[in-house]
Amino acid sequence: MNYHPHLLCTVAFVVNLLTHCCSCCRAYVFFSSPIQKDLVAQIKRDSSILPRIGALSEMNLEYFPIDSQGFITDHERALEELFCESAEGFNKYNACLNAMATRISTVFASMREFPRVHYRIAKTIDASTMTTLRDMVPTKIAAGVWNYLSKYKTSIPEFPQTETCELLIVDRSVDQIAPIIHEWTYDAMCHDLLCMDGNKYVHEVSSKNGSASEKKEVLLEDHDPVWLELRHSHIADASERLHDKMTHFVSKNKAAQLQQARAGGELSTRDLQKMVQALPQYTDQIDKLSLHVEIAGKLNVIIREQCLRDVGQLEQDLVFGDAGTKELINFFRTQLGVSRENKLRLLMIYAAINPEKFESDKGTKMMQLAGLSADDMIAVNNMRCLCTDTKKSSGGGFTLKFDVQKKKHAHRKERTTEQSAWALSRFYPVLEELIEQLSKGELPKDEYNCMNDPSPSFHVVPTTTSTSARTSPAHSMRSRRTGGSWARPRGSDDGYSSDSVLKHASSDFQKHGQRIFVFVIGGATRSELRAAHKLSSKLKREVILGSSSLDDPLQFITKLKMMSAEELTLDDLHI
Repeated sequence: MNYHPHLLCTVAFVVNLLTHCCSCCRAYVFFSSPIQKDLVAQIKRDSSILPRIGALSEMNLEYFPIDSQGFITDHERALEELFCESAEGFNKYNACLNAMATRISTVFASMREFPRVHYRIAKTIDASTMTTLRDMVPTKIAAGVWNYLSKYKTSIPEFPQTETCELLIVDRSVDQIAPIIHEWTYDAMCHDLLCMDGNKYVHEVSSKNGSASEKKEVLLEDHDPVWLELRHSHIADASERLHDKMTHFVSKNKAAQLQQARAGGELSTRDLQKMVQALPQYTDQIDKLSLHVEIAGKLNVIIREQCLRDVGQLEQDLVFGDAGTKELINFFRTQLGVSRENKLRLLMIYAAINPEKFESDKGTKMMQLAGLSADDMIAVNNMRCLCTDTKKSSGGGFTLKFDVQKKKHAHRKERTTEQSAWALSRFYPVLEELIEQLSKGELPKDEYNCMNDPSPSFHVVPTTTSTSARTSPAHSMRSRRTGGSWARPRGSDDGYSSDSVLKHASSDFQKHGQRIFVFVIGGATRSELRAAHKLSSKLKREVILGSSSLDDPLQFITKLKMMSAEELTLDDLHI
């Protein structure tokens, strides 16, 4: 028989294994991706194999969940394979597109959802400008997904025949700033500032015999209730809440109160942590809380030592048009203690907002003023490959043209309807606006197309937000523990308060409206993942974010450098 190679290898391995087992043993074979039905039929007709197979099933699980509302297709080199200038000549281009479309489609196969597929269209500056393959990436992915979905309607039992949800496909060009700017939530700060391996955090704890400390690995994931509550909170809010939790623990424990009386006076969060850890009978209860007190303390020290509040303020002033070239030059000249990495991130934000400044030697002079290296500028230059509005110059050099429609100064409009509760929380990812537009059926027609017209039974669910949902309860701010006054006027849901985002985390959003899926080609950010959680509560519709990868700022910058025309290795790069 002429079996499909993939199927043949799997079944052959299973049969070989069964020959060494007793006759009562059976094989249960599950495929993560679809297999052709005629190949399954051949297996059924094989009398030597069929009796030994207990199950042969397709699972459609070619994706990797990153949390309850996020998944990736694990294409870490998508930027390099799809968007670099030489990508069109590589076989990797089509291979990456096909694999990504397949994996996205299995999400809908496993969840029994049939989406209306929206995608960002390729935009050219004028009729004389040729549309490149990298401009067509979202279109090609959308077509590939739609092709698989059409097959699912006839090949998968109980697969919906009419639209049940929305899918929006965009690429990283939709927002070049979100992967670079400092995001001030607890989750983003941990992954940006701490040396974490994925979600794994390593810290030192006292050994059981008390003689020395030992390293312990912990996972910052959904099973940790403290992490689940605080992950989308502003770092200042998280620090305050941790202190309140520790104080509450002490107030409910007589032994702890006795130690507090002996110490005298008001205690800091660190003092409270040490005092509670001295009570061995409460070790299990306090372990997770102490872990996060330690993490928040480290983050606040790094923020202070690296002058990140000054960096963050300038970043957001640049984005919202409150600062420009003069302020950036002055910052580079006066803030000598700021790291090279943070200066690079500032310069990349500036380049995205003011591309014309890099058309001459001005970019080189800014680089020299910031003390950046030549390979740092590779990252700035390669941002042009992410833009569908790039016009090739006749002279062979490149011109940064991230968005020809962009205003000269402000990159984002201030969101007056959502007053920030904390300092440095003005920034929001473009994806947040796009999801809200999609939910209302208001995506710009000249920028987004749809693969399928909605069926007559498909209706966009209108969303309303009550006053109570927009207002979060007030809390006091203890500036002595967070290294300065973070607070701004409260009274609105800005997406940073854990009350506003996670209060209804266990709600069944499907009862309120159809799901919204968004897929970002080229890497998603933690600010975009936070927006998915926030908007699920606000819109009363579950928002699920997918991407080729989930990137922290240094990972994204490294990937931009790897897009260089010259062959580079990680050893060649300096981050």
